[in-house]
Amino acid sequence: MAEARIDKWMWAARIFKTRTIAAEACKKGRICINGAQAKPARMIKPGDVIQVKKPPITYSFKVLQAIEKRVGAKLVPEIMENVTTPDQYELLEMSKISGFVNRAKGTGRPTKKDRRDLDEFFTPEYLGDFDFDFDDNEDEE
Repeated sequence: MAEARIDKWMWAARIFKTRTIAAEACKKGRICINGAQAKPARMIKPGDVIQVKKPPITYSFKVLQAIEKRVGAKLVPEIMENVTTPDQYELLEMSKISGFVNRAKGTGRPTKKDRRDLDEFFTPEYLGDFDFDFDDNEDEE
């Protein structure tokens, strides 16, 4: 097969879990083929470079084979080549590290784990080393 639909190819290459999600990503403008936005029915061929925007980073893949049938995970390297730049992966790591601090407004209150992480992040370490005893009785004498 020399050409394949972009939504079927992304599903077959295991970039998206379902073809419906792949088609929605195309409709929302998150998929670019060789720098141009793609609709779900756009045909791709070997040699095309596909950019997939999954915030906070943009993945880039080079098409090696145009397929429409889903393959096993071990065969994915024969179908595509990951050409994502290392600086994109650095962005991903930075967002994982600071993800709980930059909570979007209106996303609800933090979970218990988020709250503990925030408390640990904002509490200075040296305060735990001191034992403060405030006795009210000493002031009265």
